[in-house]
Amino acid sequence: MRKIILLLTVLVSAISCKEDKMKKVMAIHDEVMPKMGTISKLVAELKPKVDSTEIGMEYGKAMKDLQASHQSMMDWMRGFGDRFDSEEILKGKALTKQKQKWLDEEEVKVKALQEEINSSIERAEAILKK
Repeated sequence: MRKIILLLTVLVSAISCKEDKMKKVMAIHDEVMPKMGTISKLVAELKPKVDSTEIGMEYGKAMKDLQASHQSMMDWMRGFGDRFDSEEILKGKALTKQKQKWLDEEEVKVKALQEEINSSIERAEAILKK
């Protein structure tokens, strides 16, 4: 009886962990998605300042970093949507072993995306303050 209870506890814990991981991945997405507007605003501010001078080239690099992070978000969302359906994402539908593996990969990707977006915004804001 103890073994059955222990097995059920482990099973419930494993399912809960995967649901928590999906929630964590989506929470990171939900945190950075609104920053796409900030990226667009900063690109618009930087674009007229880009020229062949040293500071103009810094503006250009900051603008390209922002554009790359925006594209990274679009690529990540497309790839994530290709791997998971809305029932899995929004309603906690059980994942296959393959999809559980993919979710682990997506967690790594979305954390890197978060860093890319946040750092590109910080760099752009810093250069605009110069």
